Amino acid sequence: MAVAELYTKYNSVWIPDPDEVWQSAEITKDYKKGSDVLFLQLEDGTELEYPIDPVKIQLPPLRNPDILVGENDLTALSYLHEPAVLHNLKVRFVDSKLIYTYCGIILVAINPYKEIPIYGDAIIHAYSGQNMGDMDPHIFAVSEEAYKQMARKNRNQSIIVSGESGAGKTVSARYAMRYFATVSKSSSKACVEDKVLASNPITEAIGNAKTTRNDNSSRFGKYTEISFNNQYRIIGANMRTYLLEKSRVVFQRDDDHLKVFSELLGIKLEEMAHGLCHRKIATTSDTVIKPMTKGQAINARDALAKHIYAHLFSCIVDHINKALQFSGKKHTFIGVLDIYGFETFDVNSFEQFCINYANEKLQQQFNLHVFKLEQDEYMKEDIPWALIEFNDNQPCIDLIEAKMGILELLDEECLLPQGTEENWLQKLQNNYLNKNPLFEKPRMSSKAFIILHFADKVQYECDGFLEKNRDTLYEELINVLKKSKLSLLADFFQENEQSTGSLKPNIKVRPARPGFKSFNKQHRTTVGSKFRNSLHLLMNTLNATTPHYVRCIKPNDLKLQFEYDSKRVVQQLRACGVLETIRISAQSYPSRWTYFEFFSRYRILMSQQDLALDDKKQICKEVLKHLIQDPNQYQFGKTKIFFRAGQVAYLEKLRADKLRAASVTIQKNLRCWIQRKKFLKMKRAAIIIQQYVRGERAVRRVLNAAILKQSWAAVIIQKHWRRFSVSHHYHLILKAIIRIQSFTRGWLARRQYKKMLQDQKALVIQKHVRAWLVRRRYQSIRRFVLNIQLSFRVKQLHKKLDEQSKENKGLLERLTHLSTIHSADLNKYQKLEEELQKAVTQKQFIEEQVKKSKGQTEQTLSEFRKQTLSLQAQNQKLEKQHQEQTQALKEKMNEITCQHLGDLEREEQRRRTLENNFQTQKENYEKQIKALIDEIKHLQEERIQLQEQIQEEYLINDGLRKDLAQLADEALVIPKLKGDIATLEMKNQDLDMCLQKQRKEMREKVEEITKQLLGGLEGEELRKRLSPEDMEQLNEDGELWFAYEGLKRATRVMEMHIQSQKENYEKEIEELSFRIDQLCEETTHLQQKVEAENDTNETIRQEVTRLAKENLVIPEFKLQILELQKQKQDIEKHLQGQVVEMKEKMEEVTDQLQGNLKEEGFQRRLVEIQKANCAKENMELLDKVRKLENENHQLLNWTQADSAASNRMKQEASQLTLENWDLEERLDQKEKQIRKLQHQIKSLTKTIDRGNRANGKVSPFVKKEFLGMLECKTEDEEKLIKNLILDLKPRGVVVNMIPVLPASILFMCIRYADDSNDAEMLKSLMNSLLDGIKTVTKNHSEDFEMLSFWLSNSVHFLNCLKQYSGEEEFMKYNTPQQNSQCLKNFDLSEYRQILSDLAIHIYQQLIQVMEDDLQPMIVPGMLEHESLQGISSMKPTGLRKRSSNYQEEVDKYTISSILQQLSYYFTTMCQHDMDTDLTKQAVKQLFFLIGTITLNNLFLRKDMCSCRKGMQIRCNISYLEEWLKDKNMQSSNAKETLEPLSQAAWLLQVNKTTDDDVKEICAKCTSLSAVQIVKILNSYTPIDDFEKRVAPSFVRKVQSQLNSRGDGSTLIIDAKYHFQVTFPFSPSPQALETIQIPSSFKLNFLTRI
Repeated sequence: MAVAELYTKYNSVWIPDPDEVWQSAEITKDYKKGSDVLFLQLEDGTELEYPIDPVKIQLPPLRNPDILVGENDLTALSYLHEPAVLHNLKVRFVDSKLIYTYCGIILVAINPYKEIPIYGDAIIHAYSGQNMGDMDPHIFAVSEEAYKQMARKNRNQSIIVSGESGAGKTVSARYAMRYFATVSKSSSKACVEDKVLASNPITEAIGNAKTTRNDNSSRFGKYTEISFNNQYRIIGANMRTYLLEKSRVVFQRDDDHLKVFSELLGIKLEEMAHGLCHRKIATTSDTVIKPMTKGQAINARDALAKHIYAHLFSCIVDHINKALQFSGKKHTFIGVLDIYGFETFDVNSFEQFCINYANEKLQQQFNLHVFKLEQDEYMKEDIPWALIEFNDNQPCIDLIEAKMGILELLDEECLLPQGTEENWLQKLQNNYLNKNPLFEKPRMSSKAFIILHFADKVQYECDGFLEKNRDTLYEELINVLKKSKLSLLADFFQENEQSTGSLKPNIKVRPARPGFKSFNKQHRTTVGSKFRNSLHLLMNTLNATTPHYVRCIKPNDLKLQFEYDSKRVVQQLRACGVLETIRISAQSYPSRWTYFEFFSRYRILMSQQDLALDDKKQICKEVLKHLIQDPNQYQFGKTKIFFRAGQVAYLEKLRADKLRAASVTIQKNLRCWIQRKKFLKMKRAAIIIQQYVRGERAVRRVLNAAILKQSWAAVIIQKHWRRFSVSHHYHLILKAIIRIQSFTRGWLARRQYKKMLQDQKALVIQKHVRAWLVRRRYQSIRRFVLNIQLSFRVKQLHKKLDEQSKENKGLLERLTHLSTIHSADLNKYQKLEEELQKAVTQKQFIEEQVKKSKGQTEQTLSEFRKQTLSLQAQNQKLEKQHQEQTQALKEKMNEITCQHLGDLEREEQRRRTLENNFQTQKENYEKQIKALIDEIKHLQEERIQLQEQIQEEYLINDGLRKDLAQLADEALVIPKLKGDIATLEMKNQDLDMCLQKQRKEMREKVEEITKQLLGGLEGEELRKRLSPEDMEQLNEDGELWFAYEGLKRATRVMEMHIQSQKENYEKEIEELSFRIDQLCEETTHLQQKVEAENDTNETIRQEVTRLAKENLVIPEFKLQILELQKQKQDIEKHLQGQVVEMKEKMEEVTDQLQGNLKEEGFQRRLVEIQKANCAKENMELLDKVRKLENENHQLLNWTQADSAASNRMKQEASQLTLENWDLEERLDQKEKQIRKLQHQIKSLTKTIDRGNRANGKVSPFVKKEFLGMLECKTEDEEKLIKNLILDLKPRGVVVNMIPVLPASILFMCIRYADDSNDAEMLKSLMNSLLDGIKTVTKNHSEDFEMLSFWLSNSVHFLNCLKQYSGEEEFMKYNTPQQNSQCLKNFDLSEYRQILSDLAIHIYQQLIQVMEDDLQPMIVPGMLEHESLQGISSMKPTGLRKRSSNYQEEVDKYTISSILQQLSYYFTTMCQHDMDTDLTKQAVKQLFFLIGTITLNNLFLRKDMCSCRKGMQIRCNISYLEEWLKDKNMQSSNAKETLEPLSQAAWLLQVNKTTDDDVKEICAKCTSLSAVQIVKILNSYTPIDDFEKRVAPSFVRKVQSQLNSRGDGSTLIIDAKYHFQVTFPFSPSPQALETIQIPSSFKLNFLTRI
C-alpha cells in the first residue's frame, strides 16, 4: 500500500521541535492526497495544522505503534528514521533503565552515570554460550559473539569502542576485556588475564586528563590485542597506543620549576638553562650558537616537556607489553580498540583535527562492513540484491591525506624555516576554497578553516598547528639530557633505540610511534605523518579481522543519572554512524521475521481456508498476497520474510483493527446477555408478585362465614376417617409381618446350620489338601537339591585340583629361593677365604722384613719403607685381580643359575596337578629347609665374627707399620713384635681349623639331605652330569649343587608318580562327566514332566472355576470352593517364592551337599514313607470326594429345581478323581527317576571317597553356620577391586539383584579383616576400595548412572561402617544378631570421615552432570515454550540475529522435556536404592537450578516480561509442583526454591496502577529483592496495544516503599550455589549372613566364613 494511506486518523507522526528535537502529534483527520495541510493534535492537547508542500509531498515521519516502542534492536522498528531511534532510546533509557540497545551490528551504550548491578560474574556466565539477540543487549553479548566467531571460524576479531569524551568508552572496553578474562582462563600459572585487566589503571593514570566534558578523559587511543592458543585460552596480550595528547603537560609556566626539574633529573642547572635559551645552527663551514627569542625558548621548553612525557608513556607501555609477552605462537586474537570519538569544541586545534581524521577512516570501514553484511544476508536468503546508496566519505579522507592534501601541505610548511600558519592557510584556500565542497572559509575568522566531516561541520583554528605538528626538540637539549644522572631519562634519548626493542621477537609489536633511528632524522618526521602511518597500520589490522562495534553515548553534559538530553544524544548518533546504519537499513527491507514468528503473530488475520494448509511457510506466502497488494513491499527468503519500512506497522494496524472489531462483537454480545439476564430476572419477579396479588384479591372476594363453617366441618370429618383407615391398614400389615418373620427366621436358622456343617467339612478338606501340597513342595525341593549336588561335586573336584597346583607352585618358589640363598652364601665364603689368605701372606712378608732389619737398622728401615710401598701397590693389584676373578666367577655362576632356573620353569609348567601324597613330603621339605635356614643363620653369625677378627688383624698390621717406623729409636720393640706375630699365627691356625670344621659339618648335612631326597641315589652319579668346565668353577662347597641336583631328581621321580595319578583322575573325570551329562538329560526330562503337571493343575483350576460359576443355585458352596481355590493359589505363590529363595540360596546349599551324602539312606526311607503317605492322602482325598458327592446328593434333594447343575458338579468331581489317579501315577514315575538319580549320585560319591582315601584326606561333613564375613586374600585384593568396582556395570546389578550389593560385599570383607585382627590387611583393603571408587567415578565423571550407582553404594557402605561400629547411638537400631556382628578390633571413624568426603565429592559430580544435562532445557522449556495453548506471549521483534548464530526452527525443549529428564533422574536414583533424604536433596538442588536460571533469564530478557508470559511461567510451575506430588517429594523443600520465580510470574500478571497495587506488590514479593522487583517493572513489555505500560511514577513509588528493606543490590541469583549435603544414618535391615554373591560378579576367590 502507499505510504500516504497510512496518514489516517488516530495515527501519530513526529514533527520537529526546537527543544526536544522531535515532538509527537496525533492525526485528527485523514490526510487526502494533494492536501496542503495535516491536522494534528499535540500531546498537551494543542491543535495544529502542519503545512505540507503539495508538490514535494514531504509528510512528517510516522510514529511506530506503541507495541514496537522499546525494542532491543532499533532496526526492528517498522518506521526507521531519526525520531523513532531517538524516542526508542529514550524509552529504554529513562523508563526501563536499560543502557544498551542494538542497532543492527552496533551496540549503543548510553552512560547512566550510576553504578548498576549488571556486570557481575553471574551476568557473565549467563551470557556465556548464548546467541546474540537471545538476551537483552549487553557489552557481554558483543564480547561473546566475538569470542564465538573466533572459535568457530578461526578468524581474528576486533571490538571497536568509540564515542566522545565522557561517554564511557574506557569502561566499556574494560568490561569487554574482563569478559574474555573470565570465560577464557589461561592454562598457565601466569594469570595473563589478570595482568591485562591490571594494565588498564596504569595507562589511564598516565594518559588520562580532565577536559571540559569529562573529569577523567582518555587522551590517547589504545588497541589491546588479546592472544589465544588453539584451545582458545588467553596466553598473552599486546598493547598499542595512538596520538597521545601531549599539549596538556605544558600548562604550568612558573620559572621556579627549572631548578626542581634539573635536580630531579640529575642535570646541571646551567647546562639546562643554556640549552633552553640557545640553539646550534650548522652551516657549511662552521657551527654557530645563536640565542633564542622568548617565544622560541618557550616552544623549546614545551617541546622538551612533551617529549619526556611521550617517552615516559611509551616506556610504560613497553614494560606492560613485556609483562604480557608469551612464548610460542598465537592461534588467534581479539583486539579491543578504545579510541576517541568525533570531537567538536568551541575551539578546535590540531588534536581535534587528528581525532576527526581517524574517525573518518573508521566510519569508512564501518560503512563498508555494514554494506557487506547486508549483501551477505540478502544472498543467504536468495533475495535479489539491489544497490544501496550510502554516504561515502572518501572525498573527505582524500582532502586530508591525499597528495597535496591538508596534511601534506602542513608538513611542507613545517619544513620551511620561515613557515607560518598564515602561509599554510593561504595555500589551503588557494587549493580548495570554492573547488572542494567539503572545504569552507569561516565568515568571522581569518585564521581558521571549516571541513564538512561525515558527522558535522568543524571549524579548526590555525594557531599552533605548525608547532604541534613539528614537535621540535633541538640537539642542544638532547645532548644535555643524555648527560643526565637518571639512567631512565638518558636511555630515552640514546640513538638507534627502538620503542619496543626490548621485547622478544616472538611478540610482534607494531607500535603507533615508529622507532627512533636518530634524533636528527626523527626530528624531521612530523606528528601528522606519524599519526597517518600508525592509522594506516590500525586500519590494516581492523580490515584483517571481523569487527564488532560499540558506540558510547553521553546522555547529558551535567552527568546526571538517567537524564536524557535529546539534542546532545542526536548529535552523537549522527556522529557515530548509528543513523547511517538506520538509513542503509531503511532503504532495503529493514523488518525481517521468520515464518514461524509471522505465523504466530498474524494467525488472527488468516482464514480457515488458509489454515487448512499443512506448510506454515506456504500459509504465510498466501496470506501476504491478499494482505499486502504490492509485492514490492516484501520478499520471501529461505527462512525469513523481508518487509519494507512501514509494512509491519500496517500489519499491526490490520491486526489491531480485527482484534478491536472482535472485542466490540464480544462486548456487544456480552452486554446483550447481561441485560437479557437482568430482564428475565425482573420478569420472573414481576410474575411472582402478580400471582400473590391476584391470589389475595380472589380470597378477599370469595371468603364469608358459611363457607368457613363448612370448611372446618369437612376438616374434622376427614380427620376421623383417615384415622380409621390407617388403623385398619396397620393391623393387616402387622399380621402379615409376624407371619413373614416366623417363616424367615426358620429359613435363616436352617441356612445357618447348613453353613456351619459345610464349614466343618471344608476345614477337613483344607487340612488334607494343605498337607498334600506341603509334601509335594518338599519332594520338588528335594529333587532340585539332588540336581544341584551333582554339579557341586564336579566343581569341588576342579577346585581341589586348582588348589594342589597352587601348592606345588609355592613349593617350587621356596626351592628356588633356597638355591639363591645358598649361592649367595657360597660367594661370601669364598671372599672371606681369599681375604684370610691375603692376611697370612702379608704376615709372612712382615716377618722376613723384621729378620733382615736386625743387622742394619737404618738401611732396613729405608728398605722397609720402599717394600711397604711396593706391598701396597701389589695389594692394590691383587685386589683388582681378585675383583676380576670374582666378577668372572659371578658371571659363570649366574649362567649356571639361569640355566637351572630355566629348567625349573620348564618343570614348573608340568607340575600343575599334584595330589595329597605330596603334602607329607612337602612338610618334610619344609622342616629340612627350616633346618638349613637355621644353619645358614648360624654360618652368617660366624662369618660376622670372622670379619671382626680380620678387622682386628688389620688394626694389628697398622700397629706393626707404626712400630717399624720407630725401629731406629726403639730397637727393643722388635722382640715384642715377634711375640705379636706368633700370636697372630696362632689365631690364624685357629681360624683355619674352625673354617675346616664348619665345612666338614656342612658337607655332612648336605650329604644327609641329598641322600634323603635321592632315596639312595649316589652323589657320584649326579657329579657326572656336570661338565668339566662347571666342575672347575666349583669350590670345596660344591656339594650344595649336588644337593640341588638331588632335589631336582627327586622332584622328577615324584612328577612321574603324580603324572600317572593325573591320568587315572582324568579317566575318572571323563566317566563322571559322562554320568553328569546323563543326569542333566534326565533332569531336563523331569523338568518337562513337572511343567506338564503344572499345565494339568492349571486345567484343574480352570474346570473348578467353571464349575463354581455354573453352580449358581448353591452360593454357599460356591464361596467355599472359591475360598479353597484362593488358598491353593496362595500356597502355589508361596511355593514359587520359596523356589526363588532356594535359587538365591544355591551357594549355601552347595556347601551342605557333602553332609547330605551321608543322609541319603535316611532320605530314601523318608521318600518311601512319603510315598505311602501320598497314597494314604490320595485315598483320603477320594473319601472326601465321595463325601462331597454325598453332600451334592443331599443338596440335590434340597434344591430339586437345580438338579441339572448338581449333575454337572458330580461329573466334575468324578473327573477330579480320575485326574488325581493320573497324578498319583506320575508321582510314582518321578519317584522311580529320583531313586535312579540317587543311585548314580551314590556311585559318584563312592568314586570321590576313593579318590580322597588315595590322597590320604578325609573330608568329614560339618554343617556350616555363616557369620556374615568374606575372606579375601591379599593377592586377590586387586581382582576384588577390579571385578566389583572398576568393571561392574550398574544396569546389570539393578535389574538382577540388590543395587547396594557391592557395598555389602566390601563391608563383609572388612569384617573379616577386623575379625582376623590384621591391621595391614584392613588398611590395604580400605585404601584399595577408596582408590577404586575414586578411579571409577573419575573415569566416568560424566556418566550419570555410574555416579548415581556408586553414590548409593558409598552411602550404604558408610552406613554399614556406622551401623556395625559398636557405638551405642547406632546399635540401638540393630537386631541382636546385627549387634553381635559389630567390629571388634579396629576403630574406623577416620575412614568414615574419608568416605563421607568421597561421597560428598561424588554427590557434587552427580549434581554437576544433572545440571549440565538439564541446563539447556530450562530456558526453552520454562520461558520460550508456550505450554498454554491459545495464549500467545510472542511479540513482534523482527530482530536480525547474526548470520553466524542463526538457526532454522527446530524442535525445541518443552516443559515435558524437563519433566521427563527429572523423571529419568528420579527413577534411576530409586533403582539404585539411593537414600530417600539424599534423593530429596538432589531434587531440591535441581529445582533451585530451574528456578534460578529461569528467573535470571527473565531479568535479562525484556521481551519475556509480559502478562501472558507470567501466565505461562505459572502454568509451568504448576507442572513442576504436580511432579513433586506425584513422586512424593513434597517434603524436599524443592517447592520453596521456586518461590522467587512464582512471585515474579505473579508480579507480571498483577495490576500495576494504583497505590493499593504498590502495597500489595511490596507485601507479597518477599522472596524478590528491591532491585529485582524494580527490574521486572521497568522491563514489563505489553504484547498488544490493549495492555498498558508501567508508569515511571508507579515504579518510583514501589522503589520508595522497598528502600527500607536493605536486601542488597544484587540482581542475578548465583545459579552455581549448592545447598549443603548431609548423609542421614539409615540402618540396613539386611542380614549379612544371608547375602549371596552372584556368579556374574566373578568373585569365586572369596570364601564365606
